[in-house]
Amino acid sequence: MSERFRPALRWLLALAYGYAGYSHLVRPAPFLAITPPWVPAPGLIVAATGVAEIAGAIGLMIPWARKAAGWGLALYALCVWPANFHHAFANIAIGGERLNWWYHGPRLAAQPLIIWWALWASGATDWPFRRSA
Repeated sequence: MSERFRPALRWLLALAYGYAGYSHLVRPAPFLAITPPWVPAPGLIVAATGVAEIAGAIGLMIPWARKAAGWGLALYALCVWPANFHHAFANIAIGGERLNWWYHGPRLAAQPLIIWWALWASGATDWPFRRSA
């Protein structure tokens, strides 16, 4: 049953990462604002993360690159998690608006799901589903 949904969820993930990557490149200010102060060359890092998201989104659509893209996007999601923590705990305003814990709590808790989604949608893992023999 899970195989029926994998292509649709792969497309959804690719669209989400493609849009996020585009946003990193054309509107970097919100991403720069939540970048932890210990990250070197924040402008370069935000641009590189945008390129990585777009490359991962494209990779999900190419069968021979799909698993590598899934692993790359999973690692990417793990690496940007500190920015999400920094955004939450430093109470950083984006566009003059501060988000409360109704946003930050689910966002932080969802990161492992996003990591798993990249691995599952790419076929890098079937957990917790098993393919029919």
